Amino acid sequence: MRNWLLLWLVLILAHTNPFSIDTVLVSGQCFGDQKLLLLELKSSLNFNASLSTKLVKWNESNDSWEGVTCKGGQVTGLDLSNESITRGLDDLSSLFRLNYLQRLNLAFNNFPSLEIPSGFGNLTNLVYLNLSNAGFAGQVPIGISRLTRLVTLDVSLIYLPGFTSLKLENPNLKMLAGNLSELRELYLDGVNVSAAGNELCNALSSLLPKLQVLSVTNCYLSGAIESCSSLVKLHSLSVIKLDGNNLSTTVPQFFALFSNLKTLHLSSCGLQGAFPRKIFQVQTLQNLDLSFNELLQGSLPEFLENGSLRTLLLSFTSISGRLPDSIGKLKNLSRIELVNCSFGGNIPSSFMYLSQLTYLDFSFNNFSGSIPSLSKSKNLTQITLSHNSLIGLINSTQWEYLSSLLILDLRFNSLEGNIPSSLFTLPSIQKLQLSNNQFSGQVNEFSNNAQHKLDTLDLSNNNIGGELLKSIWKLRGLRYLSLSSNNFSGSFHINLVQQLKNLLYLDLFGNCFSIDATNIASQASSFPNITTLKLASCQLATLPDFLAEQHELVYLDLSNNQIRGKIPKWIWELQYLLYLNISSNLLEDIETPLPNFTSSLIVLDLHKNKLRGQTLPLPPFATYMDLSSNNSLQSFHLLLVFLSQYSSPYLIIEIASISI
Repeated sequence: MRNWLLLWLVLILAHTNPFSIDTVLVSGQCFGDQKLLLLELKSSLNFNASLSTKLVKWNESNDSWEGVTCKGGQVTGLDLSNESITRGLDDLSSLFRLNYLQRLNLAFNNFPSLEIPSGFGNLTNLVYLNLSNAGFAGQVPIGISRLTRLVTLDVSLIYLPGFTSLKLENPNLKMLAGNLSELRELYLDGVNVSAAGNELCNALSSLLPKLQVLSVTNCYLSGAIESCSSLVKLHSLSVIKLDGNNLSTTVPQFFALFSNLKTLHLSSCGLQGAFPRKIFQVQTLQNLDLSFNELLQGSLPEFLENGSLRTLLLSFTSISGRLPDSIGKLKNLSRIELVNCSFGGNIPSSFMYLSQLTYLDFSFNNFSGSIPSLSKSKNLTQITLSHNSLIGLINSTQWEYLSSLLILDLRFNSLEGNIPSSLFTLPSIQKLQLSNNQFSGQVNEFSNNAQHKLDTLDLSNNNIGGELLKSIWKLRGLRYLSLSSNNFSGSFHINLVQQLKNLLYLDLFGNCFSIDATNIASQASSFPNITTLKLASCQLATLPDFLAEQHELVYLDLSNNQIRGKIPKWIWELQYLLYLNISSNLLEDIETPLPNFTSSLIVLDLHKNKLRGQTLPLPPFATYMDLSSNNSLQSFHLLLVFLSQYSSPYLIIEIASISI
């Protein structure tokens, strides 16, 4: 139950919509009878006083209360959103005697799967009713249909498969909306409407002539939307959100006929066929989301001058082709996501004109050529171009004005040349991911910035040379550092790692430097709590003593070094360790007496050492152990010890190059 409440709180915070929840602080004077009704309401509601910011402050001595609006002495507005209310609302509640109430907001509370009280039907002056994510379940009551002045109705909820939700069955949507002719905004997200698309559309077009916003995501709608052409009658309709419904159909042309359309969301609808290119060209359209329709095909048209598009989300579709140079005409474009589509060719140089761009993700496509300048997009927070075929150099002038950039991800391309050191000092950069390219040369030292926010640095699988940068050890916020498979040279002492207090992941495998790990036992407690450590092929001569205090360690690879002596007994006491590889070393013995085995090792690789065959502690969860290329007869003794105690049918043991 505790975990569920925590999940609910996180989801509430993540989905709070400032546009649908009005927060009224203190306003107006209320008559005495109205105050009494409010105090009666407060006393009847169960809420957490430590989380409440409004109800907890209500008392008789106040002339005006937070969340309450009064006009002419009567309560006309009540905002009790996010008040952690759990119970106390029923048909007899004093809430339903606030007869002058025009605006009511109970969003983001936690009524535990209670049905919406029919008493809401008594509040006939309501123009705004928000019950979103309040924990209500069951049938939406017919009483709502008596609220003939309603302009906004929001009973939406966060969609959680398997959890009880609201439903519109009896009454259905047609019955509910029969008298709501003034309605302009309708939010039914997550409500089980269980209707065919054409039924919904026909009901809306005939009963709600003033509708401007229609949001019916994850409503269990089904059937072809070609039959929804009646929606065109709703001349004021500007927002259409149908995400997460099983429409499994082609997209009709009539969406291009809406003269006021600003937002069209059709993600995860099972759409297929060719998407009508004219819809991209609707001059009023600001937000288009077609993502997660894997069978949806098509290509982008030439964009018209002064287009209104702000967000273009096409990820995980089969839309393909080249990006037209005319995309530079979309002066308002702020977010574009084309992840895992089939786009190719060059990224147009006209991107340099998109000064409002804040988010760009073209990963997992077939883009080629060089990266265009984005220096005029000063508000960019993320650039992700990974897993393409981009080539050429990157230079400091491309990035120097991007003071808001948080993430730069250029992994898995064919970029080359030097990496500009200025990338490391972009004022807001948090993640710099440049692995699996062809970068070479040396990276120059960069100035130390005590406020540096970089937490992820990945330069692995390139051809970068020279000595390892001293500046890297000054990046105090680093949590993930991977420099593996490069040509870094020189030597350094493992004590430098102590400076990176937040480090969780360190991979230095496959370079040309050596690491000195001697004389560090007394400083072991000052090292960061690392979970993954890869120091294979780093010319280590000793097993780093600080590892004895690494109680969070999950993955440890020290293979292909020159480590001599005994395997220490503390290594079997690292209880979270799942992967241990100390193969291809010069280890000869195992320290005794052996401790109680507390680790959760799944993989144990000791091959190609000089072990003499002492009895190893048995990893009870191991699925792979390699003891080969030690002394074969004595290793066979080890095998017998393992097999005599081990019952798992999934265990694979490599011994003397034989798999058992």
